[in-house]
Amino acid sequence: MADVIEIYDPADARLDDFRDLSTADRRPDRPGGRGLVIAEGVVVVERLLASPYPVRGLLGVRRRIEALDLSDLDVPAYVTSAEVMASVVGFHLNRGVLAAADRAPEVSFEELAERSRRLAVLEGVGDHENLGSIFRNAAALGVDGVVLGPGCSDPLYRRSVRVSMGHVLRVPFATTDEWPAALNLLRQKGYTVAALTPRPSALHLADAGLRGRRVAVLLGSEGPGLTDEAIDAADVAVRIPMSSGVDSLNVATAGAVAFYALL
Repeated sequence: MADVIEIYDPADARLDDFRDLSTADRRPDRPGGRGLVIAEGVVVVERLLASPYPVRGLLGVRRRIEALDLSDLDVPAYVTSAEVMASVVGFHLNRGVLAAADRAPEVSFEELAERSRRLAVLEGVGDHENLGSIFRNAAALGVDGVVLGPGCSDPLYRRSVRVSMGHVLRVPFATTDEWPAALNLLRQKGYTVAALTPRPSALHLADAGLRGRRVAVLLGSEGPGLTDEAIDAADVAVRIPMSSGVDSLNVATAGAVAFYALL
């Protein structure tokens, strides 16, 4: 059972894991800094508690802390006021509770490819909210894992964790710098590599024959999309037909359509 401890001094060093979340060069979830995983809100904190990420502690107002099942947790749960929380984290937190954890060991690209049937492979997805949405969609629509290619943001950044509703903590991911050569490894393992692009020459997604196969869906950055090199390295380029005057969808939305088409 977690130790529930009341703290009302915002300068208390025991709260340092949650300090300065809005300050770019000091925030504890910076990959180049302490690299902690921060979850916010009861639902996301519950998913962190159920994940393989080693929890370090919790901070929240009493009613949010009491809404959690802490019976199997052996870390401190700090109870404070909303005002003290705001002073510590740097902004008013409507969700009323935070949890901090260390990072779990990352699975290798090769291992993730070996044990999966459906993968999302990302190139240049730098927006944290898009990244979090992709992970949430992947969890909902049967994607086994996410591969992060060059130019992708950190999926464990606090905003990505929040937007994913904590699903980034349960969908395995791996990174690769072998680009686009990594797509050859997927092909060798029996994947059909399908690049999602609005190019008129691309195949209609429904006509690509992807359902039931081992598939890696390539998704590109919000603005320019996939690079020519990535599309050329894919087995097939596929598109989502759209109404006249609309050339593309948000990358997370497009990914959701493609993931559903694989079910």
